[in-house]
Amino acid sequence: MRRLNVLTWHTHGSYLYYLSHAPHDFHVLVKPGRPPGYGGRCGPFPFGPNVRDLPADQARTQAFDCILFQEDHHWERNQYELLTPAQRALPRIYLEHDPPSLPPDDIAADARRAQWPTDVRHPVDDPAVLLVHVTPFNDLMWDSGRTPTRVIEHGVAVPDGVRWRGDVERGLVITNHLARRGRRMGADLFARLRTTLPLDLVGMGATDLGGLGEVDHPQLPAFAAAYRFLFSPVRYSSLSLSVIEAMMIGMPVVALATAEMATVIEHGVSGFAVTDTRQLAIAMRALLGDAGLARSLGEAAQVRARERFAIARFSADWDAALRAVTS
Repeated sequence: MRRLNVLTWHTHGSYLYYLSHAPHDFHVLVKPGRPPGYGGRCGPFPFGPNVRDLPADQARTQAFDCILFQEDHHWERNQYELLTPAQRALPRIYLEHDPPSLPPDDIAADARRAQWPTDVRHPVDDPAVLLVHVTPFNDLMWDSGRTPTRVIEHGVAVPDGVRWRGDVERGLVITNHLARRGRRMGADLFARLRTTLPLDLVGMGATDLGGLGEVDHPQLPAFAAAYRFLFSPVRYSSLSLSVIEAMMIGMPVVALATAEMATVIEHGVSGFAVTDTRQLAIAMRALLGDAGLARSLGEAAQVRARERFAIARFSADWDAALRAVTS
């Protein structure tokens, strides 16, 4: 079947890289200086030739089969600034990366208290658009109104030959901008636990919290493989790709059993997943003190990841979604 031409934006580099495994051509908007959202093929990701930079001011002159939105401002503003009316009438998919959140802090406190995440309407309200969620939990939580939805769970690929070793008796946290993202991402839990446990932090802005800094995505699985376990302190967010990548190399994970994570880690079988934060330190100490336990949990995690998050399944799901909206 014919390859499709898909217009999109660079929102999450690692997701764009995995998305490019689908058998289609992705034209990624770019502006001078490559500002956020318009980075094109930027970053350390090993994009193939099917990911192509497209200057934003040339978008209206190109022919596409589908428009793939990934952020609110793409939908609310950018399409009207960059695309022709005919292009805006093309088959469209909105890829929602996150669960719903409450209004920002500048909204009155009583208004915030009156709204729950379960009642937040998605900004896309159009029966002609396909809304793709990355986890079943996100699909459950969003009020998608008239817009049809589909869940495409993550798929990841790790470099050949990378396997968990766990010889470094420390835990690793992989989160971007943890300091500014606060309690939702578990910054307070990381700060508290690292006072008594050997925990390292990597990611964008990691040095703000005394972390090690950023590790490029292609090198991250090999870097993580030395650590005894991965710790995900996230309270409320989408399922982290770094967690799946760790599981894929056979690395045990300690996490909060919230959002989609509750369905990914089987407590005591493929890792430790709890909602009682007092149990986090107990789980970590168990892994630090027993390499055999860590290996057993990591092997079960790897089996789970290969069954649920294979890149071939992810690619096939995206191929099916794109062909469905363009048929």
